[in-house]
Amino acid sequence: MINFDFTDKRILVVGGSRGIGKGVVENLILLGAEVFYAARHPFVEEKNAKFIEVDLNYESQIINMFLEMDKGGVIDAVVNTAAINYCKKFDEISVDEWDKVERVNLRAAFILCKHASIRMKRQKHGRIINVSSIAGRHRSLVSGVHYVSTKAGLIGLTKQLAYELGPYNVNVNVVCPSQTMSDMLKESMSDNEIKVLAGNIPLKRISTIDEQVGPILFLCSELSSYMTGAVIDVNGGQI
Repeated sequence: MINFDFTDKRILVVGGSRGIGKGVVENLILLGAEVFYAARHPFVEEKNAKFIEVDLNYESQIINMFLEMDKGGVIDAVVNTAAINYCKKFDEISVDEWDKVERVNLRAAFILCKHASIRMKRQKHGRIINVSSIAGRHRSLVSGVHYVSTKAGLIGLTKQLAYELGPYNVNVNVVCPSQTMSDMLKESMSDNEIKVLAGNIPLKRISTIDEQVGPILFLCSELSSYMTGAVIDVNGGQI
């Protein structure tokens, strides 16, 4: 039976205070899930979602985030949307900046997946959804090589983890959004650049946040029970 009801599901959204992550949180609440969202700062006083403060640079804080969730029972799904981005050319990037991007975008993702998988293997059920980028599948018009490299690495991490966790009934998939009308896009591109970009997309427009949220919710649900290791492109036909 087709079922898109998240009642009684406990779901953690990492990077859930803005952009696509915030959209995931808001829609999961409407669909009946018990939602936790982790970030450095809350986006609103939301009585239907619990905020967990975390700085992804620190493994100890990530571990404490999972310990906080353990108090209420199992974790049915973890959605990782967290990322940082700098728009610089290759020869302008310092080693320190490379390390900063790698720590949040890939190292933290590894730690998140590790501690989620420990719990999901034990309960013989779970969903992990990582959010990569069209940049990780192709290249980026504006983002630096550190962002592109970490987003490509996230795809590799997802595929290997899907292989290792399959026998435990844990599904691991990755979504690759294209440019989306979010704060991050507006910070990295001018209005004219956004207009030119939209004209080069087969669908002739920039994605909305909700258009990126839909595939993530699908991967959180039982509708995707036979999908693992999948790379879902949501890019308006660009690649």
